[in-house]
Amino acid sequence: MFFGHLSNLEAKHYPSAVQTALEFLKNTDFNQLAAGRYPIKGELIYAQVLDLVTQDKAEILPEVHRNYLDVQYLHSGYERIGVAIDLGNNPIAKDYDPARDILFYQSAADESELVMRPGNFAVFFPSDVHRPACIDGSSSKIRKVVVKIAVSEL
Repeated sequence: MFFGHLSNLEAKHYPSAVQTALEFLKNTDFNQLAAGRYPIKGELIYAQVLDLVTQDKAEILPEVHRNYLDVQYLHSGYERIGVAIDLGNNPIAKDYDPARDILFYQSAADESELVMRPGNFAVFFPSDVHRPACIDGSSSKIRKVVVKIAVSEL
C-alpha cells in the first residue's frame, strides 16, 4: 500500500502504471466531470468518479481485488478507510466475483484506518484489504475517484 497527497508527489518513486494514474488525478478537474467511468488506457487503466455518502464502518464490508490495484483519491469531503494485510484468514462475506474483481470479507483482522482529506490518495494492491467510505466524525457527502490498474500493467 502507498499513501500520499497529490500536492507532495514524487512520481518517480512509483511504478509506471501508478505514475499514469497519479498524473491523471493531478491533471483532471473533477469538479467538471460527471460521476461515471473514464478510460485512461482502455480496460487496463480506467477511472471511476464516485459521489458517495460515508457510512458507519460496521455497515461497510472490507474488500480485496485480485486482478486490479485501486488508486483511491479523495477529491472532496472527509473519509476514513480501513486497511489491513490480507493473510487469507478473514471470514468471507461474499465469494469472489470475477466479473467485478471483488471479494468481500465479514471483517478484517488487525485493521487500521487511514484518515483521508481532499488531495490524499492510497494505492491498494491485491494483498491489501480496504474498507472505503467510512465516516470520519459524522456522515457526509464525498467525491472520490478510484483509478483501477490491471496487475498486468506492473
